[in-house]
Amino acid sequence: MRFAVLGSGSQGNGTLIASHDTFVLVDCGFSLRETERRLALLGVSPAQLSAVLVTHEHADHVHGVGLLARRYGVPVYLSQGTLRGLRKPVEVAGFLGCGDVLEIGGLQVSAARVEHDAQEPLQYVFSDGRRRFGMLTDLGSYDAHLLQRYQGLDALLIEANHCRDLLARGHYPYFLKQRVGGNQGHLNNHQAANLVAELGWQQLQHLVLAHLSSKNNLPQLARQCFVDTLGCDPDWLQVANQEHGLDWREIA
Repeated sequence: MRFAVLGSGSQGNGTLIASHDTFVLVDCGFSLRETERRLALLGVSPAQLSAVLVTHEHADHVHGVGLLARRYGVPVYLSQGTLRGLRKPVEVAGFLGCGDVLEIGGLQVSAARVEHDAQEPLQYVFSDGRRRFGMLTDLGSYDAHLLQRYQGLDALLIEANHCRDLLARGHYPYFLKQRVGGNQGHLNNHQAANLVAELGWQQLQHLVLAHLSSKNNLPQLARQCFVDTLGCDPDWLQVANQEHGLDWREIA
């Protein structure tokens, strides 16, 4: 199994997970042309996609889903709440809810509900039968039930959205600061690092920090927070950014 990130941030998100000839795209927050370009950089054609999974209805995650699915005949899976929240209709191949498991080619996908200001947001854990890869972004808090669903991972992509000090001192209006930093907003660096510490990280082959805010965070601040919390090698940590995403990473 392997994974790559088309881009991660408030201007568009997309993560690609592959096992042999199965390719699953989680979210598509870019235009069709930009999605095609970013997939091509990873050596993948949209026609190779086995499915698109949607996490929630916010534009930076769904902007290109409908057109991509129609143009290339790619099946789309999401929650019923996410469908209700979409501004543009999308033809759905099936619905997912918390705890549901979906088989897509050589991949098994488990859905988990997260706390975010969307109608029924989900995140996903993937398995090829040997290894497990978890995605965990767009959540403002977590509990023991969520941690349980993410046990035994071999790789994790996790949100480190903002530095709480930069957010507090920044130019966002008060209501937006409350939204971003609230229990249904986004994880700050300390929350994300503590979550990983609670999960246990020593068995991870890859730990990728994602969805960093361009206004309220810096990669070096996120890295340092994780290093201070986990005691890990800073060179081992990886960051998926908005412009270039992250190239393929193999989960051996």
